Amino acid sequence: MTGPRSTYLTAAGFEVHVTEWGDPAKPALVMWHGLARTGRDFDEAAEALSNSYFVICPDTLGRGLSSWARDATKDYSYRTFGDTALGVLDHYGIGKTRWVGTSMGGLIGVTLAAGRLKDRITHLVINDIGPDIPEAGTGRIAAYVGNPPVYDTIAELEGWLRENYAPFGPNTDAFWRRMADSSARRTDDGRVTVHYDPQIVTQFTHHRADLDVWDAYDAITAPTLLLRGEHSDVLPANVAAQMIERGPKPRLVEYAGIGHAPTLTTEAEIRLLREFLAS
Repeated sequence: MTGPRSTYLTAAGFEVHVTEWGDPAKPALVMWHGLARTGRDFDEAAEALSNSYFVICPDTLGRGLSSWARDATKDYSYRTFGDTALGVLDHYGIGKTRWVGTSMGGLIGVTLAAGRLKDRITHLVINDIGPDIPEAGTGRIAAYVGNPPVYDTIAELEGWLRENYAPFGPNTDAFWRRMADSSARRTDDGRVTVHYDPQIVTQFTHHRADLDVWDAYDAITAPTLLLRGEHSDVLPANVAAQMIERGPKPRLVEYAGIGHAPTLTTEAEIRLLREFLAS
């Protein structure tokens, strides 16, 4: 039962898609993706870690194969994402869990580890995001997320992904083809666009408070690991420096030559996750 297995469940009244890896009898590990991505981003790490954990990688509302919002101005919020996360855990009967979150998934983990899952998240990995995101980072992301491209072919979409996600770091054909495979959907006229609801950009316009969570961060007591890309415009070096002195006082690991965000696909990254999650 190593996976991957594709599962659809109901959480907080929405249909949520989850990619499962490993034996459900093993300790749980939630891996939550970034703003405009899906749970498939964790394929390499989830497969490797499924030897030790039952790994669940949800698609957030409005992304991948999960439902879109009923009301974009309300549902694309950390409150609703937290509701769905609790629903996912309840579906599997999971009490305690480890949590690895990239970008948005890291902030969802922060808010839950400080609040509704404070006694249930045992280890927290925050991948390239902080409790206070600079305008430069949010502006860059909002610009492309709110105006998704439409192409005639998957090959063209892959080219767009290579350009817009270049800061991720890996530059292999296999990586980018997987990105294209897990990022595409057809439009009504048969053309190709990305896998998310463009209205997810309302996270920046209607829920600005979700991006300033220092109070929650300072309340975290779970052991925490902080990851950062050297050239990240979402987690500046000065914010990371504050984070290691406050709240859970995490260990900081920086990746040279990488922007936002480390992909967690390399052997070194996966080894670091394995060691931290087992500590």
